[in-house]
Amino acid sequence: MDGIIHSFESLAAVDGEGLRYSVFLAGCPIRCAYCHNPDTWEMMGKKITPEELVKKIGRYKVYFGNNGGVTFSGGEPLLQAQFIKACVPLLNDAKIPYVLDTSGQVELTEDVQFLLKNAQDVLLDLKFPTNDAYRTYTGGSLNKTLSMLVYLEKIGKPTVLRTVIMQGINDSTDYLDLYLEKIREFTCIKKYELLPFHTMGFFKYEKLGIKNPFAEKTAFAKEKLTELQLYVNNKIKKEG
Repeated sequence: MDGIIHSFESLAAVDGEGLRYSVFLAGCPIRCAYCHNPDTWEMMGKKITPEELVKKIGRYKVYFGNNGGVTFSGGEPLLQAQFIKACVPLLNDAKIPYVLDTSGQVELTEDVQFLLKNAQDVLLDLKFPTNDAYRTYTGGSLNKTLSMLVYLEKIGKPTVLRTVIMQGINDSTDYLDLYLEKIREFTCIKKYELLPFHTMGFFKYEKLGIKNPFAEKTAFAKEKLTELQLYVNNKIKKEG
């Protein structure tokens, strides 16, 4: 079975612990208004076999060693769950652990459950705290993300939640409290990371001829993000 790959990034440092080799798979079931990779939406890219991919990843093992591994991202990597599943035994033979970076906007099929169980960690996007906001800004469903989080809790999988913060939309402490209320009971969450909205992908909208809903927005200020992250950390610590 071939996978369809959008791109690769060697020695990434933000997609899991340690140095990572990131594989960006093509295809995404949602359309986030703030997406910085609209070029990954369609199932278009380079076809590759599991053997070819793992061989390619293995060339970088000397760099990430025992402290890193490969991260499957996208797009939405779990749209190609069968392909990733075919890679797992090859990765195991090569002693290369994998992390999944997912929006949670997929059904919990047997293949998806297998991949979640065997992942080193899961990076899960919690985009908004209400179904209305999910529909408005992503076309997706909060319930799907929460269903995946419930499953991750059930299997005790270490999970990092991540939320993109945008000025005037979800950047108030009152709004952050709505997120925190949704995740209060989950012990599998080892970290909740706030990520800043940025404009680095704006040129892709122009290149692809796609309307950019947030074309007038500016990058979120680092100082404000640090303040909000501290707020979230303190709230979680107190409730823990």
